[in-house]
This record gives sequence, structure tokens and C-alpha cells, in this order.
Amino acid sequence: MKAISPPSTAAIIIHSHHHYLNHRRWFLYTPPRSSRQCHPSASIPRPHNLKLTFITKAADSTSQPSPAKTILSDDGFSFSKLSFGVVGLGVGISLLSYGFGAYFNILPGSEWSAIMLTYGFPLAIIGMALKYAELKPVPCVTYSDAQMLRETCATPILKQVRNDVTRYRYGDEQHLDEALKRIFQFGLGRGIPRRNAPILQMIREEVTEDGKYCLVLVFEAKALELSDFEKRQGKFASFFGPGISAEVGKGENNLYEVGLISNSTYNASTS
Repeated sequence: MKAISPPSTAAIIIHSHHHYLNHRRWFLYTPPRSSRQCHPSASIPRPHNLKLTFITKAADSTSQPSPAKTILSDDGFSFSKLSFGVVGLGVGISLLSYGFGAYFNILPGSEWSAIMLTYGFPLAIIGMALKYAELKPVPCVTYSDAQMLRETCATPILKQVRNDVTRYRYGDEQHLDEALKRIFQFGLGRGIPRRNAPILQMIREEVTEDGKYCLVLVFEAKALELSDFEKRQGKFASFFGPGISAEVGKGENNLYEVGLISNSTYNASTS
């Protein structure tokens, strides 16, 4: 240990060390100088006494934080995550490129060039058409407790809605287009203009406080208010029913949430 010159005034140094099983503290105490030491003629300071005190305290196991809800990752492969427009366009362009190269003897396989050109051109056209009409899936946030309730408590309609919006679709202007058309009555007297239609941004699977499965639809609607969703709360429940109750709420940045709650509860005797 290196010697350290004491400061001009009294000082207390406290060092805390936390451990999983105990809690220790070290106190370094330097007593004040005497009146003789504070005299200007005293040029050489006297050595100080050190007092070291150990305090040991057991850790409180009850102070550990409660575990938070776990969000499940959806990184597995499935055909619903595969864009057929990208596949068709990629395969078609590859066949066309190699077919032209083989036809002009730049690449080997000139005897297959006609077949590659014959199939490559329509595949590229179909791929471009599918890519143009493609509607990308929306993100899905699933909590672990909600996944366990999905198979037993979610209605078939809620399962179908989840599957439809989390895969690529072709030819639709937006997700849940037919449902929004009937609920908000686009272009009708009591409805809203189609240009103001809410756009589905994501979905979320969670469990309510009373233990029911809930599928939350998160919409972006810059031209609508919360009252526009509240007065159609019953229509959401009836359209996605039966066995469904709906709740609406306001989020941030023009986001509105519609919670579709399954009225069925988990029965342990059936498991």
C-alpha cells in the first residue's frame, strides 16, 4: 500500500462494496490536527492514525425486482414471410441474364439459352406484377402469457386476423380493408372519406388484467379523432365477433389502439 499525504482538513472516505450474499462498508477516518500542528512553524506533519470499521449486513432477498413481461421473438422461417414478388423477379431476371449470355456464347450452355429465355421473361413479368401489388405484413408484438392463451382463448376470427395481417398480401390496398370499409362507411353520409381511412401499423397480443386474451390493432389516423373510434366501438365488436368486446384508446403521434378482447377464459380442466 502506498503512503498518501493527509489533506489539510479532516476527511472521511466511505467505500461501499455490494455482494450477492452480504453488504460491506469500509470507513477511513483521519482525526483533526492538534493546535500545535496547525501552527505555521510545524512544517512536518505528524503521522495519522487510521481506524477501519467493518459492517456486515445480509442482503435482502425481497428487494429483487419483479420479472417483466417477456416479448417473444418471431425469427423463424415461414412461407407467410416470403415475398413471391421478390422470388419471381429474382428468378426471372437470373434466367434472362444467363439466357442472353449463353445465347451470345458469353456463358456456357448455349443449347439451354432458348429455354431460359422462354421461362425467364414471363417469370420476371409476374414477379414485377406481384411486387407492384404487394402489401407487406405488419409487425406483431407477442407477450409470452398471451401466446399461451391464444390457442385456448382466442376466437377463430381473431386467429384469422392475426394470420392475415402478418403475411404478404396481393391486390389489397391495405390490411383489414373490408372491415374498415364497413365500420367507417367510406363515402357514406355518416361515414368518413376514404382518404381519411386509418392505416394499420402493427398488432399486439397481450393479456388483460382479468386474464383475457386481447389482440390490439394499432392504427395511424391523422385526420381522425378519438371520438371517431369511440362511437364505432360497438361496430368493431360486432364485426370481429361473436364472443368479442372492443376497447379503444389514444396513443402517441396520431396512433389509436383498438383492443379486441376475447370473452372466453382459460379453463385449466381442459388442458
